[in-house]
Amino acid sequence: MKETDTTLEFVRVLVQAAAEKKAENPVILDLRKISSVCDFFLILTGNSQPQIQAIGSVLVETARSLGYKLHHREGQKQGHWLVLDFFSVIVHIFDDETRRFYDLEHLWLDAPRLKLPRGEKVA
Repeated sequence: MKETDTTLEFVRVLVQAAAEKKAENPVILDLRKISSVCDFFLILTGNSQPQIQAIGSVLVETARSLGYKLHHREGQKQGHWLVLDFFSVIVHIFDDETRRFYDLEHLWLDAPRLKLPRGEKVA
């Protein structure tokens, strides 16, 4: 399996783990051909600061169990936006208002959106 296949599988597992904590509106942006920052952005919405933190915690635990290391975490104290950097995948967990304000999906409009693990289309 190529590294990009492994990374793609990793981001899909993260989507499933986030769904267990009721994360909403998941979007996977494929940045492999347009950025050297990372391979994928995973963008999620949580309804409250505790939910955002819970989603972040389960994603860190899931990544760790798969052998992925968390490089950096930002936004822990602010509660409106949590960023988890796993090198090849960067996860953004927003509250709804902050997600609309930063609108990463529009900012990275050239990035293809990938399908969710269950075959549902990503927004």
